[in-house]
Amino acid sequence: MAASPLVRADAPDATLVVRGAHVLDPRSGIDEVTDVVVRGGEVAAIGRDADAPEGAETVDGTGRHLFPAFVDPHVHLRTPGQEHKEDLETGTRAAAAGGFCAVLAMPNTDPVVDSAPLLRSLRDAARLQARIPVGFLPAITRGLGGTELTEMAELREEGAVGFTDDGRPVVSAGMLRKALQYQRLCGGVIALHEEDPSLSGKGAMHEGEVSALLGVAGIPSISESTMVARDAMIAGYEGGRIHVQHLSCVESVAAVAAAKERGVQITAEASPHHLLLTHEAVRTLDTRMKMNPPLRTEADRQALIEGLRSGVIDCVATDHAPHARDEKEVPFEQAPMGTTGLETSFAALYTELVKPGVLPLELVLRRLTDGAALFGLPTPVIQPGAPANLALVDLGAEWVVGDGGYESRSANCCFDGRTLQGRVVLTVAAGAVAYRTRSFEVVA
Repeated sequence: MAASPLVRADAPDATLVVRGAHVLDPRSGIDEVTDVVVRGGEVAAIGRDADAPEGAETVDGTGRHLFPAFVDPHVHLRTPGQEHKEDLETGTRAAAAGGFCAVLAMPNTDPVVDSAPLLRSLRDAARLQARIPVGFLPAITRGLGGTELTEMAELREEGAVGFTDDGRPVVSAGMLRKALQYQRLCGGVIALHEEDPSLSGKGAMHEGEVSALLGVAGIPSISESTMVARDAMIAGYEGGRIHVQHLSCVESVAAVAAAKERGVQITAEASPHHLLLTHEAVRTLDTRMKMNPPLRTEADRQALIEGLRSGVIDCVATDHAPHARDEKEVPFEQAPMGTTGLETSFAALYTELVKPGVLPLELVLRRLTDGAALFGLPTPVIQPGAPANLALVDLGAEWVVGDGGYESRSANCCFDGRTLQGRVVLTVAAGAVAYRTRSFEVVA
C-alpha cells in the first residue's frame, strides 16, 4: 500500500510527564505505580522519579491508571454527506474522549466511499479535521449495491485499510468469492456485515418472546449465523482474509470458532452493547436500543463474553452509529438502526464486566487494542521509543452518561442515563494530546 493508512490534523508533539499513575500494559508487562515521560510525542522513559524534559507539562496521575490508548476498527463518522449526524472532527473528538488513539471509518455515507478520488478527498479532509488518526475502509462493491466490485487495488494505493459494505451484506456468494480473489492480489482485510436479507426481512429487533409480546417484526439469529458460516467457507476455499463485524449470537460464535479450527483466516469483533444488553432492554421501545444486528438473548450475550475471553472473538469494536435526534424520535419500527458508543465503551465494559469479576481488566484492555493488528496497524504499547498512545483513566470516578452532553454530535447512546464507573481524563494519540476533561488540569 502506497499511502499511509492513518491520517489526522497536524498537532504539536506532546512533552509531558505523568507522575504516580498506576501504569498497566499487559503487552509490555508493566503493572505498577510509576512515572511515564513523553518527549516529542514518544515514550522516553518509564520509572519512578524519572527526569522531566525541559518545558514538560507535569500531569498528576495519583489515584489514576495509565493504559495504552484504544483502537476501534468499526465506526461511522458520517462524512461525506451526513454531517448533521457526525463529522470527522466531532467523531474523532468523541473517540478521544473515550480513550481511543485510532479509529477506522465505514463507507456507508452519501455518496458511498467507493472510488479513489472520493477516498483521497476524504483523507485530505481528515488531515484538516481529525483529532486522532483515522483510517478508512471503502466499499467492496460500488454504491454498496452488491453487483460490481470497486477498484480495490487503486483504493489500496490511495490508503484503504481494507474493504467493507458495512450496513449491507454481500448477498452474492459469487461476488464475495471474486472480492477475495482480488484481495489476494492487493491485500487489505475484507470486513463483513453478516445478514441474510431474505431472513431478516423488515425486522426491527431480535425474533423471540419479547418481539412477540410487543408485536414487532423480528430478526432471527440465523439471518446472521448462516452468512458467517457461508462466508467462512468461501474465505477458506479462496485462502482469503475476512473479519466478521459485530457478532451478536451464539451460533455465530460457534461458526467463527469452527472456521478458526479449520485454519480459515477469519477474525471477529463484538460491540459493547451486545456484550452488555439483551432484547429485554427493548421492552420500552426506546429507539436508542434499536441496532443491527439487534440485541439478542442472555444466552447470546454470555456466548459473546465467553468468545471474548477465549479469543474466538478477537476484539471489541463500538460500531459507533450516530443519528440526529429527530431521526430517532419516531415510532420504533420507523427509527434507523444504530447507537453511539465511543465515549462509553471502556466505562461500560469496566462497570459491567470488570468490576463484577466477569472478565479481568488486562483482557479487556487487550481486546480494546487488538483490533489494530487485525488491520495491519501498530498496536499501542507503553514502552520507551514507542509513539505515545496513552489513556489516563480515573477508575473510581462515577458519571452519568449524557449528563453535560456528548462530544459526539449525536446523543443516541444506548447507555444514556446510566451511571458508569471509570472516566477517561486525558488521551494522548499518536504523540499529541487529543483530549482532556474540562475539569482536568496539569500541575505545571
